[in-house]
Amino acid sequence: MENFLPVLRLAILGTGFCFLMTTLGAASVLFTGKKSNPLLQRLSLGFAAGIMTAASVWSLLIPSLAQSADESIPWLPAAGGFVAGTAFLLLMDKLIPHWHPTENSPEGPKSSRSKVQLLVTAVTLHNIPEGMAIGLSYALAAETGDVASLSAAGALALGIGIQNIPEGAAVALPLRETGLSRLRAFAGGVMSGAVEPVFGILVVFAAGAIQPYMPWLLSFAAGAMMYVVIEELIPAAHLDSRHEEATISILVGFLVMMVLDTSLG
Repeated sequence: MENFLPVLRLAILGTGFCFLMTTLGAASVLFTGKKSNPLLQRLSLGFAAGIMTAASVWSLLIPSLAQSADESIPWLPAAGGFVAGTAFLLLMDKLIPHWHPTENSPEGPKSSRSKVQLLVTAVTLHNIPEGMAIGLSYALAAETGDVASLSAAGALALGIGIQNIPEGAAVALPLRETGLSRLRAFAGGVMSGAVEPVFGILVVFAAGAIQPYMPWLLSFAAGAMMYVVIEELIPAAHLDSRHEEATISILVGFLVMMVLDTSLG
């Protein structure tokens, strides 16, 4: 791939920024009590849902469709990859024991692991498509050599980084509620975001081999992200009767990501 090293550096910076934002959000547990604020939790989850929905459309599905415009069935890679990404996350939810912070019991096969481990596993699993999305966006920019594509990748990293702040808090605070010390809850929140740079950088390294499948992979990441939004974030944001705050925060998150992508990309 041409310009591999510069793109790799940008991917490291982009995913590193997202990891830093997760760390910043998790740091909130160092200065708060044991109980998380329900309103803040609703707003955080809703905002993250809006960001990820808009990113799935503008940063992943639209580029996927553009990449396959000359194919005999132009919509097939976008549709097929989207279904595959959704199925992948559904399968992982069924096969890997985990515990969502807003649930009262674990999901997946029975496991002897602690609630803390299962909580971190759940968020780590759902951070994989975010890392993939950033890495794929930078790989696409390297493939096309288009400045607009590079700007769009930066916008995606910025948007996901912004939503990682409340996401980091949404992991660390429930860990604190389980009885962990502030430092251990903070560490758990930080580690939940470590998978993003790992998968983002791996995708850039593999870009040369996966280039023919780029439309499929972009939509795969979109499907996986949308599964997280619909399966976890939106239901968790609407747990009680006060839905308005969560709904507005979803719309605000969507608007923020849309503006970032269209203005910077």
